[in-house]
Amino acid sequence: MSGARIEFLPEVLREIDDAFDWYFERSPQAAAALLRELDRAFSLITISPGIWPRYAAETRKYVLRNYPYNVIYREIPAGVEVIALAHHKRRPRYWWSRLPR
Repeated sequence: MSGARIEFLPEVLREIDDAFDWYFERSPQAAAALLRELDRAFSLITISPGIWPRYAAETRKYVLRNYPYNVIYREIPAGVEVIALAHHKRRPRYWWSRLPR
């Protein structure tokens, strides 16, 4: 089964860069592991986007196993759109403004 197409909002790419930089300053190995975990998350989401729990505002949430982040995404006709890489304890639902009204 091939995966759905995945799109990232520009803000998500900045969030990934910021998280990577934070971990890299402390441990290059931890930063590399973060990227591997994100790659795995994105692969799983594109293969079966509907299996992760529904979340707020018509989105779904994939919880990373080893890092305090959620991948917030929504299903769109073209596949999957990643809305945010949201830290578990920072600015709850800040990403709502990224959703279409």
